[in-house]
This record gives sequence, structure tokens and C-alpha cells, in this order.
Amino acid sequence: MTPGITQELQGKVAIITGAGSRAEGIGNGRAAAILLAQAGARVVLVDSNRAWAERTAQMIEAESLVVEADVTQPDACRDIVAQAVARFGGVDVLVNNVGIGGARGTAVDVDLAEWNHELLVNVTSMMLMAKFAVPEMARRSGGTIVNIASVAGLRGGTPNLLYPTSKGAVVNMTRAMAVHHARDNIRVNCVCPGMLHTPMVYAGGMTEEMREARRNRSLLRSEGTGWDCGAAVLYLASGYARWMTGVILPVDAGATATTSLDLPDRR
Repeated sequence: MTPGITQELQGKVAIITGAGSRAEGIGNGRAAAILLAQAGARVVLVDSNRAWAERTAQMIEAESLVVEADVTQPDACRDIVAQAVARFGGVDVLVNNVGIGGARGTAVDVDLAEWNHELLVNVTSMMLMAKFAVPEMARRSGGTIVNIASVAGLRGGTPNLLYPTSKGAVVNMTRAMAVHHARDNIRVNCVCPGMLHTPMVYAGGMTEEMREARRNRSLLRSEGTGWDCGAAVLYLASGYARWMTGVILPVDAGATATTSLDLPDRR
């Protein structure tokens, strides 16, 4: 092992929001929680659906804390952090994973009430969790935050305005937070998943033709899952990424690396 570079997750305390997932499915938050726990972290599993978070806890088969909460509410976010401190002694890692597809429509026809609510879910919730987690990390001389955005926040081309707008906000919020909290030795990075096959995506129904089309919207022309996002979170949360902050990491099989999916002839 290279001196000074280790995984550094054994015994750390990690809060994961959106840690549940439908039934037995593996969403981004559930995958991240399982992988962090396997690396030795003590995990706080936050979800608005307690049963989903409890199923994640069962999959982990190690000590964890389940918290049912609405992370758009300041008092709830304060309580999540307080419960983590009371149970495990502090906070070292925050994974801001909560997010929804959001309101449909362009600026002309989007519903304003839905727009405001879903910005609360996709953006404000991450700020609120950081508001209460950062002071606890500073007391422990450092920590790490991983925000989950989307490749939709990196480029246009989506039919609805809310989702790419909110995910683009998360991208630049990550950069701003990285600057704000660096002096406290708190690293802040962002994962931007591409067309992953997760319960959030397929719960509403998906034909095999649609699934194949999604596979083909990347350079590797293969299917990603929540585990791929979870592995990126694990890396950024670990000591292996100790010299990385303000990073926006696409997990998209190369979709954002090109403007065309017609691969060049190598002959």
C-alpha cells in the first residue's frame, strides 16, 4: 500500500439520504449504503419510507440506524444529524442522494407549485443536510460529502425543465461547497449517474425495446446499475480520494464524452 493512502472507512459514520429502494431493487442510495457498510462504516439510513430503509438495513447485516425523515424540513435534517451523533458519536460522511424526476413541462407550461416543491427535494434538501452535518465534521477535523446529481445536469436535451435545472444546481453547489469547507478539511464531490437501470427508472414500467435503447445511449453500449453509482460514492468517500474535492464524476459509460455515439472505424 502506498504510504498515507488508505480506504479509511473503518468505524467512520456515514449518513445516506434516500437509502431505501423499492422492494428488493438496488437504487443508488441502497447500493452506496451497502458498500460503505461493507467497507467498515457505521451507516445511518435515511428515507421517507421507513420500510424501504429497514430492508436496506437487513441487506447490510451490520450495525446501522434507520431514520424516517423528510429532508426538505430543517428540523428533520437537524434531528438526523443529532441521532447520528447520539448513536455513533459523530458524522464523517454525508451522501446526499435524495432526488425525484420532478415536474413535467417547459418554462411555458410547468406547474409552479410542483416546481417549487421539487427544487426543495432535489436541491434544498442537500443544503439542509450539509448545514447540520458540516459542523459535526469540523469537530472531527474533517469529513466528506458526496452529492448525487445526474448527467442531465451537465448538458441539455431533456424534455422537461425541472430535472436538468435542479441537477445542474447540485453540480455547482458541489463546487461552491468544496471551496467553502476546504479549510475544515471537508471534501465535497459529486457523482453524475447516466442511464442506470434502477427501481426509480423502471418502477413505472419499461419495455425491452426501451431498455435496449437506454443501453445504446453510451459509448460502452452496456447497462449500468445502482452498484455503479454506489462504487463511485464509495471511492469518493474513502481515503483513496483524499486529494479530490470539487470533482464532478460522471458514471455514464462515456455518454458525456462524445457528441456522437457513432464509434469511429479503427481500421
